[in-house]
Amino acid sequence: MSVIDWIVLGATLLAIVTYGIWKSGSNKNIDQYLMSNRSLPWYHVGLSVMATQASAITFLSAPGQAYSDGMRFVQFYFGLPLAMIVLCITFVPIFHRLKVYTAYEFLEQRFDLKTRVLTSFLFLVQRGLSTGITIYAPAIILSIILNINTIYTTLFIGIVVVFYTVYGGTRAVSYTQLLQMSIIFCGMFMAGVVVVKLLPNGVGFVHAVKLAGKLGKMNVIDWRFDPSNRYNIWSGIIGGFFLQLSYFGTDQSQVGRYLTGSSVGQSRLGLIMNGLVKIPMQFCILLIGVLVFAFYQFNRPPMFFNQYEVKQVKQSSYGPQYSSLENQYNQLTEQRKSKANDLVKALDSKDENQITQAQGALKLADKQANTIRQDGIALMKKNNGKADIDDTNYVFLNFVTHYLPRGLIGLLIAIVCLASMGSTASSLNSLASTSVVDIYKRILNPGASEKNYLNASRWATVFWGVVCIAMALYAGQLGNLLEAVNKLGSYVYGTILGVFIVAFYLKRVNATSVFIAAVITEIITCICGYYEVVAYLWLNALGCILLIMIALVVNPFIRQKPVALPGDGF
Repeated sequence: MSVIDWIVLGATLLAIVTYGIWKSGSNKNIDQYLMSNRSLPWYHVGLSVMATQASAITFLSAPGQAYSDGMRFVQFYFGLPLAMIVLCITFVPIFHRLKVYTAYEFLEQRFDLKTRVLTSFLFLVQRGLSTGITIYAPAIILSIILNINTIYTTLFIGIVVVFYTVYGGTRAVSYTQLLQMSIIFCGMFMAGVVVVKLLPNGVGFVHAVKLAGKLGKMNVIDWRFDPSNRYNIWSGIIGGFFLQLSYFGTDQSQVGRYLTGSSVGQSRLGLIMNGLVKIPMQFCILLIGVLVFAFYQFNRPPMFFNQYEVKQVKQSSYGPQYSSLENQYNQLTEQRKSKANDLVKALDSKDENQITQAQGALKLADKQANTIRQDGIALMKKNNGKADIDDTNYVFLNFVTHYLPRGLIGLLIAIVCLASMGSTASSLNSLASTSVVDIYKRILNPGASEKNYLNASRWATVFWGVVCIAMALYAGQLGNLLEAVNKLGSYVYGTILGVFIVAFYLKRVNATSVFIAAVITEIITCICGYYEVVAYLWLNALGCILLIMIALVVNPFIRQKPVALPGDGF
């Protein structure tokens, strides 16, 4: 990077952290530290909810996901608006009325302590692992820029986030996220404009989209019903609905964001904002990846985008073989460039026969190049069985560092770092609140002073920071980070959502029945996920429905009076 990029990167990160700490003020009790006194307006809530979900993984992995797999990942979010409606009607008013710190407090009032602890435990495990992945994403960037091992950059990113989260609490997180999302929107828009500007003369936005479509990248909607297919409209609406409902309704990292709203109405507006903006935002981010794919049809991409792994294989005994494959790959990409120009001319001519011929020739050239690329990946695996052979996380980063103008490179890299910091800070805050409120305050040390709980919250943040950093050091083995974080969530979100659905709507089901159902459901879900019985999005629906059915079957055999909270709409 140039000096200007370093200045932009450093100034942006420093300004965000300083601003957040300055706006946070002093925290005298856990209500201020964990809930920001429940005083934030709707736009704060909405942007904070979006920033928590839109981590660095979104801006780093999503373009790479579209580059390799097309636009179909956007279907993952099709269930989001429906989930926001259900949340606004059911979850938000109940949580606000009960004045809870965490979603799991409600479960003890509705069921019992063991149910509250079980769901808290499932959340802590899943969110702790997922947060480690969000820390790893920007560590990749710094490791490439500085040409050092990701271990050191992971430690640096993790320590910075832990510092300002421990100091400022929820208010620092919220104010930094407000500014972060504003910068992110502007930066990603500028990146999309620059990609189009870098296309060859005579090739515009429409040409790029049509060319990518001819190569199968504009696969926005897939109507085929296939439980083994990760992304189609059915898995998105049904599986995605259950995942989003569980994530936003029962995951403390999100519940904690809209509980900071000053009223039920403000929290609802924040969630509706998220439901309306998220799908177009994700579509645009994926579209940038498709445009980068089109750009590389006219320019020579690296055979493998993760240059660290390339360096490792080139320094091994397989180096000459890899270099030979690279030369073949470069020659084929030159041929592909010619075929891409032919397809653009055919599209302008609107001659269907000419378009079909040019499309077939470009597909063949692309397939030949990919075959050589796979041979290169095979050499990496021979050299190192633990090599990271999924380079989708590096596609957009490689483009940014090699083709964007000075200053914008620093801004885009700052955006990815900011997104990670915002999402990680929210997660650490939620992990601390769940640990202190649901376990420490409820079981280990009830009746202690506010200062004691405030200090415990800070120490819990430090503890989870260490755990998440440790997970981040392992994250490089998980492949595409965007899929990895959603897969982890799918293992537990269905079970937790099922518990809440029973709590809200099935007033005759008692605590022991739902606890037994939760344990059985989680075991079955993990087995189905491990053996890939269905695509991971369906695990969310499977877990929720299975828990409800088991609870209803077991309930008649368990003699226990169910508990219904007065005035809660049961």
